[in-house]
Amino acid sequence: MSETEYVVLLDDFGNEIGTAPKASVHGTETQLHLAFSCHVVNSAGQVLVTRRALHKKTWPGVWTNSFCGHPAPAEPVLAAVHRRAEFEVGLRVRDLELALPLFRYRAVDASGIVEHEICPVYVARTDDEPQPNPDEVAEYRWVDPLDLAASLAATPWAFSPWLVLQAQQLHLFEAPPAVRRAS
Repeated sequence: MSETEYVVLLDDFGNEIGTAPKASVHGTETQLHLAFSCHVVNSAGQVLVTRRALHKKTWPGVWTNSFCGHPAPAEPVLAAVHRRAEFEVGLRVRDLELALPLFRYRAVDASGIVEHEICPVYVARTDDEPQPNPDEVAEYRWVDPLDLAASLAATPWAFSPWLVLQAQQLHLFEAPPAVRRAS
């Protein structure tokens, strides 16, 4: 028997206006709700990308950020980040940094499913190897951020729309200033 997961519904200004079952907010008429996204970096400077499980309701089989999720009602966002890191990719993360506090997007996948979220974006660190949950992740890779940026520019359709949009705003996917000046 599984518990019903609930998400926090938001108004256009980001104020909480209620809750709803998670299953009801990812459809063709998706209400604005609270989520989060996390990019995990290892000590070699590589970023973890994951490929969504093939049976996921939204963007199945698409490459995306390290993990993402929804805080439960009354759950602090940082607690939700740690919870989902362990659940989705089997990682304990540290040094969480809020990289994009006001990230917001609306996207429609090929089946008509809508994502409509205010989604703070975090960057975290780990030196552990992922142990992905097959219900969430089909496969994963540690990649150089500049190689990922090149792939996102060349084939954005192969990635989740939120990863593409986040990469456009995150300095994580850019060469350090000294490298940019030298080229």
